[in-house]
Amino acid sequence: MFTGIVEEIGTVKSLRLGGPENTLHIVARDILLEMAIGDSIAVNGVCLTVAQRNASSFMVGLMPETLRRSNLERLQVGSPVNLERALKVGGRLGGHFVQGHVDGVGKVLAVRRDGNALAYTFGAPPEVMRYVVPQGFIAVDGVSLTVVSCDAVSFTVSMVGFTQRNTILAGKEVGYGANIETDIMAKYVERMLGKEQRPGVSEELLAKHGFLSPS
Repeated sequence: MFTGIVEEIGTVKSLRLGGPENTLHIVARDILLEMAIGDSIAVNGVCLTVAQRNASSFMVGLMPETLRRSNLERLQVGSPVNLERALKVGGRLGGHFVQGHVDGVGKVLAVRRDGNALAYTFGAPPEVMRYVVPQGFIAVDGVSLTVVSCDAVSFTVSMVGFTQRNTILAGKEVGYGANIETDIMAKYVERMLGKEQRPGVSEELLAKHGFLSPS
C-alpha cells in the first residue's frame, strides 16, 4: 500500500525485456534507505518487488501483465521515474490509499497554466473513466491528485508548484502516456452492488447495501 506522495525521482539504468526475465534497474539515493530485498516499491505508480539492491541502485522484475497495463515498457535508459516506498503502519497518510495496481494508461490531451498551478487533462479508456468522479482521488504515475473535472472520456487534475518540482509530471507534454489508478473504493461499491446494477444506482440501493442510512 502506498500514499501517492513521491519520495524521490530515480533514473533508469537499464531495461531488459524479452529474455528469460524482464528486469528494470533504477539508480536512486534516498529511497534506498532502509530498503531490503523483497520490499514493495512503487515505480511510476506500479507496485514492484525489490529483487536486488546495492548502495546506489536497485532492480525489480516485470511481469507481462505489468507491461501490458502500464507505461514501464516505454522507459529508456536515462528516463526519470517517480519512486515511493510502501506505507509504514502508523505513518502519515498524506495522499490517499494507492495500491500500485494500475488500471490503464491515460494520455495527456492538454496542458495549461492556471496561476501557479498546471492543469493537465488526460484521456482515458472507458474501463478507467467509469470510476473517476469530480473531487475524487486519482493516482497519475503514482502521484496522488484530486480530479478537478471529468466527462465520459477525460479528466483534469491540477498540480501545485511542489508537485511540479518533485515529480516527473510537470515535464510531460501532450501525447505522454501516464499510469492511472482510480480509487479502490469505487470498485468495491460496484462489486457489492452487482454488475447488473451498474446502469442505475439509486439511494435506496446504496442504503440496502449499507452505504447510506435508509430515509
